[in-house]
Amino acid sequence: MEQLKITNMIIDDDFAVDEYVTAEFKYNHKTYSMTFKKADLEIINSWVFEDVTSFPAYVPEEVVESIRDEVTKRI
Repeated sequence: MEQLKITNMIIDDDFAVDEYVTAEFKYNHKTYSMTFKKADLEIINSWVFEDVTSFPAYVPEEVVESIRDEVTKRI
């Protein structure tokens, strides 16, 4: 697996219904953002940033699991 590093994380815990965690990370020399439900770490969305545009991103399952593990440690 390529180098993977979380560069920023936001925990939105002031919502009335669901709480979310967004992790920004670098993978394969690109910047990604992935948002999870805080309760079960289900993926809500994932984006890759290229130039000045963002696109829906496909993230391999092993990368998703690594991000989940790191998010779990940090929350």
